[in-house]
Amino acid sequence: MARQWPAIEVRGSLSDADADLLLAAIDDFSPTALEKDESGLRIFFAIAEARDAAIAAIAHLATPGASGYATIDVSDEDWAERSQDNLQPVTVGRITIFPSLTRHSSIGDRQSSISLVIPPSMAFGTGHHATTRLCLAALQTIDLGGTSVIDVGAGSGVLAFAASALGARRVVGIDNDPEAVATARENLARNPHVHNVEFFQRNLRELAGSDADVLTANLTGHLLASESVTLTNSVRPGGHLIISGVLAEESDAVLGAFGLGVHQAWLAEEDGWIGVRLVKK
Repeated sequence: MARQWPAIEVRGSLSDADADLLLAAIDDFSPTALEKDESGLRIFFAIAEARDAAIAAIAHLATPGASGYATIDVSDEDWAERSQDNLQPVTVGRITIFPSLTRHSSIGDRQSSISLVIPPSMAFGTGHHATTRLCLAALQTIDLGGTSVIDVGAGSGVLAFAASALGARRVVGIDNDPEAVATARENLARNPHVHNVEFFQRNLRELAGSDADVLTANLTGHLLASESVTLTNSVRPGGHLIISGVLAEESDAVLGAFGLGVHQAWLAEEDGWIGVRLVKK
């Protein structure tokens, strides 16, 4: 039976700016995905409790273009089937992500040197969100040859696969959602050319004692800020932290949480989101 995902349905015609403001208002409740069409948008969550808390927080929020809110549950299977019909391959630098093996075979490599297959699922990244693309771009700004990489909040596994394909010696992906870990492992089987990648169900606090060369964390601004010390301590001196999931307007607060123990080596912005590569001093 397909998993049912709790969601908030926002009716009305919202601009991209209004949608971003709405997402910022519920950032503390860790939304996992966004689906937008002409009738409004749906914001998905991992658990119903987070969804219910989020809708309580925005119930009285004056959002231009929004005519009302409702809670719904959506089948992941139905969402994935609809999405796969519409999703096109995404290329970021040397990496192209395809939604299916069939689409990969019919289109070819699009002149990229690394091809990955990530079927759509509403809870996990496929490369079609700016934050995933920013992390993929950041990974390609450094030489990953022979490095150890930790991917925090691994989701579909796409960043872990990319790190491996770019030369990492060992990649460990962690996620606190067992469904995400299961999906990442299934996607690993769909990419047999990817090696030395493992996925585990763990939370951030279990990173204690890690000494990675590179850590990727595509999370939320709130979580990145609150766990900045844990994330920084999980990287060796001279190592890299690649973070995204941060709205441009919250970037100063999030980056400030990482303090003076790092310096900013790279930053890019896309669709109102930022991606950053920090180097631990």
